[in-house]
Amino acid sequence: MSIRSEIIGFGHYLPNKVLTNDDLSKMVETSDEWIRTRTGIISRHIAQDEITSDIAGRAAAMALKNASVNPQDVDLLILATVTTDNTTPSTAAKVARDLGMRAGAPAFDISAACSGFVYALTMADNMIRLGQVKTAVVIGAETLSKIVDWTDRNTCVLFGDGGGAVVLRAKEGKGDASDTGILSTCIFADGSMYDNLKTTGGVSSTQNAGVVFMNGKEVFKHAVGSLSQAAETAMSDAGINKEDIDWLVPHQANIRIIESVREKLDLPEDKVIISLDHHGNTSAASIPLALSENIESGRLKKGDLVVLTAMGAGFTWGGAAVRL
Repeated sequence: MSIRSEIIGFGHYLPNKVLTNDDLSKMVETSDEWIRTRTGIISRHIAQDEITSDIAGRAAAMALKNASVNPQDVDLLILATVTTDNTTPSTAAKVARDLGMRAGAPAFDISAACSGFVYALTMADNMIRLGQVKTAVVIGAETLSKIVDWTDRNTCVLFGDGGGAVVLRAKEGKGDASDTGILSTCIFADGSMYDNLKTTGGVSSTQNAGVVFMNGKEVFKHAVGSLSQAAETAMSDAGINKEDIDWLVPHQANIRIIESVREKLDLPEDKVIISLDHHGNTSAASIPLALSENIESGRLKKGDLVVLTAMGAGFTWGGAAVRL
């Protein structure tokens, strides 16, 4: 027998304000058709009176409720985000406090951009398998609207705000691909790509947050290869192949990237979860958001074998194979 990390609860939250492509066309030189055809995005949510900890907390609270877990019984909280409330302390500590977690339970942030949720899931899974914790909350939450240049039509049309969360609990399994829970994870980074996707500022460099800068051609080129590699590695490490999986849940960045990855993996269209049309690229939040929404709608079901894959600034990328 071996210890697995079973996902027992899902949650998500999106701010109330919706910004459509038509709304954006009144702000910058663009159009609904231009955005749809190039990105697949129709609308995105924008935080107004909310900050990242609010969004993360609401997503986590929903996940805990759906898992029937009391916050006092949570042993670990990891928050993946690049849009923290404060430089220090961690936003995770604030979320843990607001949820009512017990004193002493570790809480920390992970900054791996759009790969953040997969990075955080990997850390939580490792700690559960090592026996350090039994119950963990993993969150991806962002308020990217705070660091978008709303005069740059190449980037401002892409991003939105939101959060998603899962609750993990230790469970004994056989140690093979028939188990429920996280079957494998893999994470990677290549700092030589650092300048192709970043913000123009930071605490140490400019003393302000800056805005998002992206070299679109380089990001697209590396995204397709990295997302495909991470998915293939996760499947190989789990001892499964593409015929075994029920769903691919990729980072929701751009419909053209997702379609290219689907073709490279030779998967049918009806095995790929798409949700960026109504929330855009929410960075670390995109995968848990997509999972929770599709669990809620009934599209994803208990027992489904799902492969997650993400790529983001750094460059970072990673994947996971999970049986729900």
